[in-house]
Amino acid sequence: MLRRRFGNLDSVGAGKASMDQLHRWREDRLRKMRNKEYGKCIPCVAPDLRFLQHNRSEPSITWIGHSTFLIQMAGLNIVTDPVWARRMAFQKRLSPPGVELSDMPSIDVVLISHAHYDHLHMSSLRRLRGPKKMIVPAGLRRKLILRGFLQSQELHWWEDISFHGVKFTFVPAQHWTRRNPWDMNTSHWGGWVLQIDHGPTIYFAGDSGYFRGFSEIGRKFDIDIALLPIGAYDPEWFMASQHVSPEEAMQAFLDVKAKYFVPMHYGAFKLSDDTPEQALQRLESARVQLGIPEEKLLLLQHGETLRFESHSLETETPKEKDGLDS
Repeated sequence: MLRRRFGNLDSVGAGKASMDQLHRWREDRLRKMRNKEYGKCIPCVAPDLRFLQHNRSEPSITWIGHSTFLIQMAGLNIVTDPVWARRMAFQKRLSPPGVELSDMPSIDVVLISHAHYDHLHMSSLRRLRGPKKMIVPAGLRRKLILRGFLQSQELHWWEDISFHGVKFTFVPAQHWTRRNPWDMNTSHWGGWVLQIDHGPTIYFAGDSGYFRGFSEIGRKFDIDIALLPIGAYDPEWFMASQHVSPEEAMQAFLDVKAKYFVPMHYGAFKLSDDTPEQALQRLESARVQLGIPEEKLLLLQHGETLRFESHSLETETPKEKDGLDS
């Protein structure tokens, strides 16, 4: 039986490359890896474990690393794209997870944006404690059930589910997915909008190239915090259809009309030729050029928690635990 293949808006192709393009990218990457700055990562801070373990009332966002966040809202502990892996393929992790798996609170909900290995690590998912209800893109539930994860529900774009006071809506992204040579785009990809009464609305974008869907998301939701990717964009001739550049991420922030922008998808894994420093420098230049106030851009460190006390934003930044690695 033929399995359904998913696609992007406007039939944009992503994740397809010729052998000549792959060879060109490999040559460019080997040259850039000789640069000493290539592997430098962002600092980590010691997480406020007491708060994270006991918080059941105050909305908060803690960056674990890459696209993995612990989001606490309406009494739920929610994890996005769980990846605690110490390496990705042949590359060692650049920076340790902001909160170790053994220190994580019991997890109520896991949100998956798509099935790429740097967004869905089965061993990490298995080791997370708690009931772990999984809300996933269409086409992915069967794969999870075969791995023993029975508590899963899949959604198509614009579908939603409410669970214990939180409404989760699956929204479009421009990307692709594959975990083996035979399952190209047999499950979907997208982002998630999390809504609660009398609290913040959070948009987790997952992975995406720049596309008109950001504006549509901005029209449908009143977003307080946008978690948007800024890394894995170089070389842009190769990556643009699937990963936004920092400048495109800043434009996406304007498109979704969010109040604050938290960058993600950088500093943990070496997935392309850009570095965390380059991504942040370009992001800052774009912010200045677009006239976006400095306080709208919230740069978290791994392990840092953004708290919503009385609907105002505060960050918890205990002492640094590791500093810069190279």
